[in-house]
Amino acid sequence: MEYDVVIVGGGPAGLSAAIALKQRAPDCSVCLLEKGAEIGAHLLSGALLDPRALQELLPARWQQAPLGTEVSEDQLWLLQSDSRATRLPHWALPPSMNNQGCRIISLGTLCRWLAKEAESLGVEIYPGFAASELIIEAGVVKGVLTGDLGLDKAGKPKADHVPGMALLGRYTLLAEGARGHLGKQAIQQFELASPTQPQHYALGFKELWQVPAAQSRPGQVLHGSGWPLGVQAGKTRSHGGFYLYHLADNQVSVGLIVDLNYQNPWLSPFDEFQRLKQHPLLKQVLQGGERISYGARAITKGGWHSLPRMHFPGGLLLGCDAGTLDFSRIKGIHSAMKSGLLAAETLLPHLGKKEQGGRELADYDQALASSWLGADLKQARNFGAALHSTGPWLGGAFNWLEQRLFKGRSPFQLLDKGEDYRALKAANRCQPIIYPKPDGVLSFDKLSSVYLANTNHDEDQPCHLRLQDARIPVEVNLPTWAEPAVRYCPAGVFELVTLAEQPHLQINSANCIHCKTCDIKDPSQNIIWTPPQGGSGPNYPNM
Repeated sequence: MEYDVVIVGGGPAGLSAAIALKQRAPDCSVCLLEKGAEIGAHLLSGALLDPRALQELLPARWQQAPLGTEVSEDQLWLLQSDSRATRLPHWALPPSMNNQGCRIISLGTLCRWLAKEAESLGVEIYPGFAASELIIEAGVVKGVLTGDLGLDKAGKPKADHVPGMALLGRYTLLAEGARGHLGKQAIQQFELASPTQPQHYALGFKELWQVPAAQSRPGQVLHGSGWPLGVQAGKTRSHGGFYLYHLADNQVSVGLIVDLNYQNPWLSPFDEFQRLKQHPLLKQVLQGGERISYGARAITKGGWHSLPRMHFPGGLLLGCDAGTLDFSRIKGIHSAMKSGLLAAETLLPHLGKKEQGGRELADYDQALASSWLGADLKQARNFGAALHSTGPWLGGAFNWLEQRLFKGRSPFQLLDKGEDYRALKAANRCQPIIYPKPDGVLSFDKLSSVYLANTNHDEDQPCHLRLQDARIPVEVNLPTWAEPAVRYCPAGVFELVTLAEQPHLQINSANCIHCKTCDIKDPSQNIIWTPPQGGSGPNYPNM
């Protein structure tokens, strides 16, 4: 099947690119692939929306989108212990943390609405089809190949086998989200990685709760840092922060973001999140409520210094596949949408020509750099490195001064050159962390949480989590780092099993919620996440 443009990923970046292309070039053919069972099934975000890019995309219709609850109040907190918290005065908030005019939304709901807009313009959308590999001919990306359906565990065709399809495009846009499978391939194949600093990631958790009406404050937004992360026993660092957003209808979304450059291999991001909810600041909102959804997803957060070259022969990297999230604002939806708009503008001059495609779209990187998105990312270029190098107090002070005094134009350049997966210290040099048992009221175990993610994989399909060397988990990771996969995975996918006193790493791939943490954090870089059968994975109805 041949198209002018093939887009991989039905999130805000891919859908915005598709809509903008058809708005400006109605005769061009655009195909969009989404590996989830439907648009929105795999989308997870806090989520605060700055509507700026949506207004640009649909100036006459943006207010008809499902825009949730308008932000009415910002609060920033520092948790000093499991019982103490200090609210920072409004003047101490960096300007980037001002969320007035933003909306608390469901990203999945927004993108389902955008998908209808795209289809009304003639975009062909195919949910349930996972793009498994790039089609590269003579050094040029010519499209993508979708994965086969109906293979058994051994990779042999079953009775319902459907072979993959080649979707050919004059240009291919990769908008898969953080640590996209094909985006990772393209960065390696075409040597796109930033020479300034490596990309950095965090693991973001989210739970949706129904709370008693007396505890609901629609429009209130809380952000904070400190406990339970921060300086751990044994002088090992971990960074991150929490959020709690009050939606309409007595619902709140609560989550923890754990930077994946943490050092202690005994740390479990999932259990840190469960512990967080016991803090009185959050407990007073959640107690008496009911948890109705759970999810987790990697976040690309390296910012300006980590941006790869975003063009390659025959295509572009968009949104979180490239790393356009503005970490200083803890927002990436508007920036992903803007990257899609810029991609469409870059492609338009080429689509009207008779050329076969495959050209280097170098104008895209310059267009992004000279846009308001590029300006925002440049102004926030030091934000993450300041927090990582000096902690929340000094790093926060630096960021406040840089934003208030220098307006993001300081002469300083702070870099974070360490790879996230290299940050782990040996297990015998770190203090083990003993987590309390879940109480089933505010804190829960992984399996009951995965149940709420509605994840589904055919048990009789090839394992999509591949080990480059099956010996490494037991012979290298276990003695050195106490095999951290059993703790960093938020879905209980990895399990150490001992048979006849010989341990081995069991992969429960049916539990996978596609967060990509294993692909990022494995200290031996031995685990490769690949797309499972199309339609498999979590099904987030309202996240």
